Amino acid sequence: MKITHMTSVHPRFDTRIFLKECSALQKEHEVSLIVADGKGNEIKNNIAIIDVGILPGRLNRIFKTTHKVYKKALELDSDLYHFHDPELIPIGLKLKKKGKIVIFDSHEDVPKQIFGKPYLNKLTKMIISKLFALYEKYSTPKFDGIITATPSIRDKFLKLNNNTLDINNYPILGELHNKHANWHEKEKQVCYVGGISDIRGIAEMVESLSHLTTNTTMKLAGNFSDNALENKIKSMKNWHKIDALGFLNRIETKELLSKSIAGIVLYHPLPNHIDAQPNKIFEYMSAGIPVIASNFPLWKEIVVKNHCGICIDPLNPKEIANAIDYLSNNPDIAEEMGSNGLIAVNEKYNWDIEQNKLNNFYQHIGR
Repeated sequence: MKITHMTSVHPRFDTRIFLKECSALQKEHEVSLIVADGKGNEIKNNIAIIDVGILPGRLNRIFKTTHKVYKKALELDSDLYHFHDPELIPIGLKLKKKGKIVIFDSHEDVPKQIFGKPYLNKLTKMIISKLFALYEKYSTPKFDGIITATPSIRDKFLKLNNNTLDINNYPILGELHNKHANWHEKEKQVCYVGGISDIRGIAEMVESLSHLTTNTTMKLAGNFSDNALENKIKSMKNWHKIDALGFLNRIETKELLSKSIAGIVLYHPLPNHIDAQPNKIFEYMSAGIPVIASNFPLWKEIVVKNHCGICIDPLNPKEIANAIDYLSNNPDIAEEMGSNGLIAVNEKYNWDIEQNKLNNFYQHIGR
Protein backbone atom coordinates (compact mmCIF):
# COMPACT_ATOMS: atom_id res chain seq x y z
CA MET A 1 0.00 0.00 0.00
CA LYS A 2 1.20 3.53 -0.82
CA ILE A 3 0.96 5.67 2.33
CA THR A 4 1.54 9.38 2.93
CA HIS A 5 1.88 10.97 6.36
CA MET A 6 1.39 14.74 6.53
CA THR A 7 2.38 17.45 9.00
CA SER A 8 2.59 21.22 8.65
CA VAL A 9 3.77 21.73 12.24
CA HIS A 10 6.05 18.96 13.45
CA PRO A 11 9.76 18.54 12.65
CA ARG A 12 10.61 15.94 10.02
CA PHE A 13 12.22 13.58 12.52
CA ASP A 14 9.44 13.88 15.09
CA THR A 15 9.59 10.92 17.45
CA ARG A 16 5.96 9.84 17.08
CA ILE A 17 5.53 10.55 13.37
CA PHE A 18 8.87 9.61 11.80
CA LEU A 19 10.79 7.52 14.29
CA LYS A 20 7.85 5.39 15.40
CA GLU A 21 4.88 5.36 13.02
CA CYS A 22 6.50 5.89 9.61
CA SER A 23 9.45 3.67 10.48
CA ALA A 24 7.12 0.87 11.58
CA LEU A 25 4.98 1.13 8.43
CA GLN A 26 7.83 1.30 5.90
CA LYS A 27 8.65 -2.36 6.59
CA GLU A 28 5.53 -3.43 4.66
CA HIS A 29 4.44 -0.31 2.74
CA GLU A 30 5.74 2.49 0.52
CA VAL A 31 5.80 5.46 2.90
CA SER A 32 6.14 9.20 2.22
CA LEU A 33 6.15 12.02 4.76
CA ILE A 34 5.13 15.56 3.78
CA VAL A 35 6.70 18.22 6.03
CA ALA A 36 6.99 22.02 5.98
CA ASP A 37 10.35 22.93 7.47
CA GLY A 38 12.32 24.39 4.55
CA LYS A 39 15.09 21.79 4.82
CA GLY A 40 14.47 20.15 1.45
CA ASN A 41 13.65 16.64 0.29
CA GLU A 42 15.49 13.51 1.38
CA ILE A 43 15.12 9.77 1.79
CA LYS A 44 15.76 8.49 5.31
CA ASN A 45 15.15 4.98 6.67
CA ASN A 46 13.45 4.12 3.37
CA ILE A 47 10.95 6.96 3.93
CA ALA A 48 10.62 9.69 1.28
CA ILE A 49 10.53 13.03 3.10
CA ILE A 50 8.97 15.76 0.94
CA ASP A 51 9.29 19.39 2.02
CA VAL A 52 6.75 22.01 0.88
CA GLY A 53 8.80 24.84 2.42
CA ILE A 54 8.36 27.07 5.43
CA LEU A 55 6.54 30.41 5.62
CA PRO A 56 6.80 33.00 8.42
CA GLY A 57 3.85 33.49 10.78
CA ARG A 58 1.06 31.32 12.16
CA LEU A 59 -1.57 32.57 9.67
CA ASN A 60 0.64 31.82 6.68
CA ARG A 61 1.16 28.32 8.00
CA ILE A 62 -2.54 27.71 8.60
CA PHE A 63 -3.76 29.01 5.23
CA LYS A 64 -0.90 28.86 2.72
CA THR A 65 1.25 26.00 3.97
CA THR A 66 -1.73 23.69 4.40
CA HIS A 67 -2.70 24.34 0.76
CA LYS A 68 0.82 23.39 -0.31
CA VAL A 69 0.53 20.19 1.70
CA TYR A 70 -2.75 19.40 -0.06
CA LYS A 71 -1.30 19.99 -3.54
CA LYS A 72 1.68 17.77 -2.79
CA ALA A 73 -0.59 15.09 -1.33
CA LEU A 74 -2.63 15.00 -4.56
CA GLU A 75 0.56 14.75 -6.63
CA LEU A 76 1.64 11.67 -4.70
CA ASP A 77 -1.71 9.94 -5.35
CA SER A 78 -1.34 7.57 -2.39
CA ASP A 79 -3.80 4.90 -1.28
CA LEU A 80 -3.95 6.16 2.29
CA TYR A 81 -3.29 9.55 3.92
CA HIS A 82 -2.49 9.95 7.61
CA PHE A 83 -2.31 13.52 8.96
CA HIS A 84 -1.09 14.78 12.32
CA ASP A 85 -2.23 18.37 12.80
CA PRO A 86 -5.70 19.80 13.53
CA GLU A 87 -5.07 22.55 10.98
CA LEU A 88 -4.94 19.82 8.30
CA ILE A 89 -8.50 18.63 9.01
CA PRO A 90 -9.84 20.63 6.00
CA ILE A 91 -7.18 18.95 3.85
CA GLY A 92 -8.27 15.56 5.14
CA LEU A 93 -11.87 16.34 4.20
CA LYS A 94 -10.81 17.39 0.69
CA LEU A 95 -8.89 14.14 0.25
CA LYS A 96 -11.96 12.20 1.37
CA LYS A 97 -13.97 13.93 -1.37
CA LYS A 98 -11.34 12.66 -3.81
CA GLY A 99 -12.12 9.12 -2.67
CA LYS A 100 -8.99 8.62 -0.58
CA ILE A 101 -8.63 6.69 2.67
CA VAL A 102 -7.85 9.22 5.41
CA ILE A 103 -6.73 8.82 9.03
CA PHE A 104 -6.54 11.67 11.55
CA ASP A 105 -3.87 11.25 14.25
CA SER A 106 -4.92 13.34 17.25
CA HIS A 107 -1.88 13.91 19.46
CA GLU A 108 -3.72 16.26 21.83
CA ASP A 109 -7.22 16.99 23.08
CA VAL A 110 -7.31 20.30 21.21
CA PRO A 111 -10.38 21.90 22.86
CA LYS A 112 -8.65 21.36 26.22
CA GLN A 113 -5.24 22.34 24.86
CA ILE A 114 -6.57 25.76 23.83
CA PHE A 115 -6.99 26.66 27.52
CA GLY A 116 -3.20 26.47 27.88
CA LYS A 117 -2.47 29.11 25.22
CA PRO A 118 -0.85 32.05 27.06
CA TYR A 119 -1.48 34.54 24.23
CA LEU A 120 -5.31 34.19 24.45
CA ASN A 121 -7.54 35.73 27.12
CA LYS A 122 -10.02 33.60 29.06
CA LEU A 123 -13.12 34.49 27.01
CA THR A 124 -11.32 33.95 23.71
CA LYS A 125 -10.06 30.56 24.90
CA MET A 126 -13.59 29.51 25.83
CA ILE A 127 -15.08 30.58 22.50
CA ILE A 128 -12.35 28.99 20.36
CA SER A 129 -12.43 25.79 22.41
CA LYS A 130 -16.20 25.39 21.97
CA LEU A 131 -16.05 26.19 18.26
CA PHE A 132 -13.27 23.68 17.69
CA ALA A 133 -15.15 21.00 19.62
CA LEU A 134 -18.13 21.55 17.28
CA TYR A 135 -15.81 21.36 14.26
CA GLU A 136 -14.40 18.04 15.53
CA LYS A 137 -17.94 16.66 15.88
CA TYR A 138 -18.70 17.66 12.30
CA SER A 139 -15.47 16.53 10.64
CA THR A 140 -14.05 13.49 12.40
CA PRO A 141 -16.93 11.06 11.68
CA LYS A 142 -16.13 11.53 7.97
CA PHE A 143 -12.63 10.03 8.27
CA ASP A 144 -11.91 6.33 7.78
CA GLY A 145 -10.15 6.16 11.13
CA ILE A 146 -8.92 8.16 14.10
CA ILE A 147 -5.67 7.41 15.91
CA THR A 148 -5.05 9.04 19.28
CA ALA A 149 -2.02 9.40 21.54
CA THR A 150 -3.84 8.49 24.78
CA PRO A 151 -6.78 6.36 25.93
CA SER A 152 -8.67 9.44 27.18
CA ILE A 153 -8.56 11.08 23.73
CA ARG A 154 -9.56 7.72 22.21
CA ASP A 155 -12.63 7.54 24.42
CA LYS A 156 -13.69 11.02 23.30
CA PHE A 157 -13.43 10.18 19.59
CA LEU A 158 -15.05 6.75 19.91
CA LYS A 159 -18.32 8.62 20.43
CA LEU A 160 -17.81 10.22 17.00
CA ASN A 161 -16.04 7.51 14.98
CA ASN A 162 -16.12 3.76 15.71
CA ASN A 163 -12.79 3.25 13.95
CA THR A 164 -10.77 4.92 16.71
CA LEU A 165 -7.66 3.44 18.31
CA ASP A 166 -5.08 4.70 20.79
CA ILE A 167 -1.45 4.36 19.71
CA ASN A 168 0.43 5.42 22.81
CA ASN A 169 3.74 7.26 22.76
CA TYR A 170 5.58 4.45 24.48
CA PRO A 171 9.36 4.23 24.07
CA ILE A 172 11.32 2.07 21.67
CA LEU A 173 12.86 -0.77 23.68
CA GLY A 174 16.54 -0.24 24.41
CA GLU A 175 16.78 3.13 22.67
CA LEU A 176 17.50 5.23 25.78
CA HIS A 177 18.77 2.62 28.24
CA ASN A 178 22.51 2.37 28.85
CA LYS A 179 22.86 -1.13 30.27
CA HIS A 180 26.49 -0.45 31.20
CA ALA A 181 25.65 2.52 33.44
CA ASN A 182 26.65 2.05 37.09
CA TRP A 183 24.26 3.77 39.47
CA HIS A 184 26.94 4.53 42.02
CA GLU A 185 29.06 6.25 39.37
CA LYS A 186 26.27 8.64 38.41
CA GLU A 187 26.63 12.36 38.93
CA LYS A 188 24.35 14.02 41.49
CA GLN A 189 22.12 15.55 38.85
CA VAL A 190 18.50 15.52 37.79
CA CYS A 191 17.37 16.40 34.29
CA TYR A 192 14.44 17.71 32.30
CA VAL A 193 14.20 16.76 28.63
CA GLY A 194 11.70 18.43 26.30
CA GLY A 195 10.27 21.75 25.20
CA ILE A 196 10.71 24.43 27.86
CA SER A 197 7.57 26.43 28.59
CA ASP A 198 5.82 28.12 31.49
CA ILE A 199 3.01 25.55 31.63
CA ARG A 200 5.57 22.73 31.75
CA GLY A 201 6.89 24.05 35.04
CA ILE A 202 10.19 25.71 34.20
CA ALA A 203 9.81 28.54 36.75
CA GLU A 204 9.02 26.12 39.58
CA MET A 205 11.98 23.92 38.63
CA VAL A 206 14.38 26.86 38.78
CA GLU A 207 12.84 28.14 42.02
CA SER A 208 13.17 24.69 43.62
CA LEU A 209 16.95 25.04 43.65
CA SER A 210 16.61 27.57 46.48
CA HIS A 211 15.22 24.83 48.71
CA LEU A 212 17.72 22.03 48.03
CA THR A 213 19.72 20.74 50.97
CA THR A 214 21.95 18.54 48.79
CA ASN A 215 24.43 19.65 46.14
CA THR A 216 22.35 18.08 43.36
CA THR A 217 22.49 19.93 40.03
CA MET A 218 19.80 20.32 37.36
CA LYS A 219 20.28 19.98 33.60
CA LEU A 220 17.79 21.16 30.97
CA ALA A 221 17.73 19.62 27.51
CA GLY A 222 15.40 21.47 25.15
CA ASN A 223 14.54 24.80 23.62
CA PHE A 224 12.44 27.59 25.11
CA SER A 225 8.98 28.10 23.63
CA ASP A 226 9.59 31.83 23.10
CA ASN A 227 12.19 34.55 23.66
CA ALA A 228 10.17 36.44 26.28
CA LEU A 229 9.95 33.36 28.49
CA GLU A 230 13.64 32.62 28.00
CA ASN A 231 14.60 36.13 29.10
CA LYS A 232 12.28 35.94 32.11
CA ILE A 233 13.62 32.59 33.31
CA LYS A 234 17.25 33.53 32.75
CA SER A 235 16.74 36.57 34.99
CA MET A 236 15.71 34.39 37.95
CA LYS A 237 18.17 34.31 40.83
CA ASN A 238 18.85 30.57 40.54
CA TRP A 239 19.44 30.45 36.80
CA HIS A 240 23.23 30.33 37.27
CA LYS A 241 22.76 26.96 38.98
CA ILE A 242 21.12 25.48 35.86
CA ASP A 243 23.09 23.75 33.12
CA ALA A 244 21.11 24.54 29.95
CA LEU A 245 22.18 22.14 27.19
CA GLY A 246 19.78 23.18 24.42
CA PHE A 247 18.24 20.58 22.12
CA LEU A 248 19.84 17.13 22.30
CA ASN A 249 19.56 14.33 19.74
CA ARG A 250 18.55 10.84 20.85
CA ILE A 251 22.12 9.62 21.42
CA GLU A 252 22.96 12.71 23.49
CA THR A 253 19.71 12.29 25.43
CA LYS A 254 20.62 8.69 26.23
CA GLU A 255 23.98 9.85 27.59
CA LEU A 256 22.35 12.55 29.74
CA LEU A 257 19.82 10.13 31.20
CA SER A 258 22.50 7.56 31.98
CA LYS A 259 24.29 10.12 34.16
CA SER A 260 21.16 11.41 35.95
CA ILE A 261 19.56 10.15 39.15
CA ALA A 262 16.04 11.24 38.09
CA GLY A 263 14.02 12.75 35.26
CA ILE A 264 11.58 15.60 35.86
CA VAL A 265 8.19 16.15 34.21
CA LEU A 266 6.14 18.74 36.12
CA TYR A 267 3.37 19.99 33.84
CA HIS A 268 0.91 22.45 35.34
CA PRO A 269 -2.62 21.16 36.15
CA LEU A 270 -4.32 22.36 32.95
CA PRO A 271 -7.22 20.49 31.30
CA ASN A 272 -5.04 19.09 28.49
CA HIS A 273 -2.29 17.97 30.88
CA ILE A 274 -4.29 16.10 33.50
CA ASP A 275 -5.30 13.27 31.14
CA ALA A 276 -2.14 13.41 29.02
CA GLN A 277 0.58 10.75 28.91
CA PRO A 278 3.83 12.62 28.30
CA ASN A 279 6.48 10.71 26.36
CA LYS A 280 8.98 11.80 28.96
CA ILE A 281 7.49 9.77 31.80
CA PHE A 282 7.96 6.59 29.79
CA GLU A 283 11.31 7.64 28.34
CA TYR A 284 12.72 8.26 31.82
CA MET A 285 11.36 4.86 32.85
CA SER A 286 12.90 3.22 29.78
CA ALA A 287 16.27 4.75 30.70
CA GLY A 288 16.05 3.11 34.12
CA ILE A 289 15.85 6.31 36.18
CA PRO A 290 13.09 7.38 38.61
CA VAL A 291 10.52 9.98 37.62
CA ILE A 292 9.62 13.14 39.54
CA ALA A 293 6.17 13.89 38.14
CA SER A 294 3.04 15.98 38.67
CA ASN A 295 0.52 14.40 41.03
CA PHE A 296 -2.31 14.01 38.51
CA PRO A 297 -4.44 10.85 39.07
CA LEU A 298 -3.44 9.27 35.74
CA TRP A 299 0.25 10.00 36.30
CA LYS A 300 0.10 8.61 39.84
CA GLU A 301 -1.49 5.47 38.43
CA ILE A 302 1.58 5.01 36.23
CA VAL A 303 4.37 6.22 38.53
CA VAL A 304 3.16 5.23 41.99
CA LYS A 305 1.53 1.97 40.91
CA ASN A 306 4.78 0.83 39.30
CA HIS A 307 6.93 2.14 42.19
CA CYS A 308 9.12 4.03 39.75
CA GLY A 309 9.19 7.58 41.10
CA ILE A 310 7.60 10.33 43.16
CA CYS A 311 4.48 12.39 42.35
CA ILE A 312 4.25 15.90 43.80
CA ASP A 313 2.44 19.21 43.48
CA PRO A 314 4.05 20.75 40.35
CA LEU A 315 3.31 24.27 41.59
CA ASN A 316 5.24 23.81 44.85
CA PRO A 317 9.02 24.39 44.50
CA LYS A 318 9.64 23.11 48.05
CA GLU A 319 8.03 19.75 47.21
CA ILE A 320 10.15 19.55 44.05
CA ALA A 321 13.29 20.16 46.10
CA ASN A 322 12.25 17.58 48.70
CA ALA A 323 11.79 14.94 45.99
CA ILE A 324 15.20 15.72 44.48
CA ASP A 325 16.87 15.63 47.90
CA TYR A 326 15.17 12.34 48.78
CA LEU A 327 16.44 10.57 45.66
CA SER A 328 19.88 12.13 46.07
CA ASN A 329 20.12 11.00 49.71
CA ASN A 330 18.76 7.50 49.01
CA PRO A 331 20.62 6.12 45.98
CA ASP A 332 19.58 2.51 46.65
CA ILE A 333 15.89 3.47 46.64
CA ALA A 334 16.41 5.62 43.53
CA GLU A 335 18.13 2.74 41.76
CA GLU A 336 15.28 0.37 42.69
CA MET A 337 12.69 2.86 41.40
CA GLY A 338 14.63 3.16 38.14
CA SER A 339 14.76 -0.62 37.81
CA ASN A 340 11.01 -0.89 38.45
CA GLY A 341 10.31 1.64 35.71
CA LEU A 342 12.48 -0.23 33.24
CA ILE A 343 10.71 -3.51 34.03
CA ALA A 344 7.30 -1.86 33.49
CA VAL A 345 8.41 -0.50 30.10
CA ASN A 346 9.79 -3.88 29.02
CA GLU A 347 6.55 -5.58 30.01
CA LYS A 348 3.80 -3.18 28.91
CA TYR A 349 4.75 0.42 28.07
CA ASN A 350 6.76 -0.14 24.88
CA TRP A 351 6.55 0.66 21.19
CA ASP A 352 6.69 -3.00 20.06
CA ILE A 353 3.16 -3.46 21.38
CA GLU A 354 1.92 -0.19 19.88
CA GLN A 355 3.41 -0.76 16.42
CA ASN A 356 1.62 -4.11 16.19
CA LYS A 357 -1.64 -2.29 16.98
CA LEU A 358 -0.81 0.29 14.28
CA ASN A 359 -0.09 -2.32 11.60
CA ASN A 360 -3.29 -4.21 12.41
CA PHE A 361 -5.29 -0.97 12.26
CA TYR A 362 -3.88 -0.18 8.80
CA GLN A 363 -4.75 -3.66 7.56
CA HIS A 364 -8.31 -3.20 8.82
CA ILE A 365 -8.72 0.32 7.36
CA GLY A 366 -7.05 -0.51 4.04
CA ARG A 367 -9.28 -3.45 3.15
